[in-house]
Amino acid sequence: MLRGLYTATAGMMTQQRRHDTVTQNIANLNTTGYKQVESTARSFPEVMVALQNGDEGRDNRQVGKLNTGVFAEESISMMVQGDVTETLSSDDLALVSDMQVVNPQGGNVVFDASGKAIQANGDIIYKPQAFFNVENPQGGVSYTRDGDLHLSSDGRLVTSMNRNVLGQDGQPIVLTGSMDDYWVRENGTIFNKATGAASGRVGITVAEQANGLTRDGEGLFTEKTQGAASLRAATDADQIDVKQGHLERSTVDAAQSMVDMTAALRAYEANQKVVQFYDKSLEKAVNEVGRV
Repeated sequence: MLRGLYTATAGMMTQQRRHDTVTQNIANLNTTGYKQVESTARSFPEVMVALQNGDEGRDNRQVGKLNTGVFAEESISMMVQGDVTETLSSDDLALVSDMQVVNPQGGNVVFDASGKAIQANGDIIYKPQAFFNVENPQGGVSYTRDGDLHLSSDGRLVTSMNRNVLGQDGQPIVLTGSMDDYWVRENGTIFNKATGAASGRVGITVAEQANGLTRDGEGLFTEKTQGAASLRAATDADQIDVKQGHLERSTVDAAQSMVDMTAALRAYEANQKVVQFYDKSLEKAVNEVGRV
């Protein structure tokens, strides 16, 4: 009898996780370069129910399968290109990438709106994505799509969270004056407007499997497991443009997020009702049936 109570409780916990994920997305609706997160649920293994006693002469003693509920397995970042808006600020940079993957059967792989493609053999291919190289708090390299940059008091090009933007050589980019004195080409090379000399190049990394990156806070992503994201340095052959005076918007769909939040709330309430019904049934079993 209590098995259903555990199933309903698992459903409540799953919907709470889903609600928290949607709330996080809505809170970052205006966060530059933010990638929407989706909470995925998995069902517990089904249990085969069979007769143990009685009906000895019955050939098929299997009653059927029993579902034991669901659980929130993980939260996945939707690594797709966000809309790019013009800001006219020299400090702002946006990455626009449309890298293709060659299909072994010919042509290019066609990706869906979530940036993935399922092959005929069941293999999943993710669309490669480009990221700015940023120095993380531990001194290593992390990756971000947040191009809301500015120059610090000592000339370092930093993110909105004051993390050093790394150049193609892996070192922090240091400039003099202000970003109005520089223009950035599509390949990330920074030129001084007065002298025309190159002052560095923004480091850009391509993640062949962007879903292998782990969200690390402050808009940063890291590769926790070596090779999980298949990282490589961007080349001129890649279809990547750095747009100065532009920012990439969050990929959160506000309307869909409100629908998902409402659905999670209703599903939570439904599971909550089941728990209440079980509680009332147990109360009757103890106080009324047990009294007979």
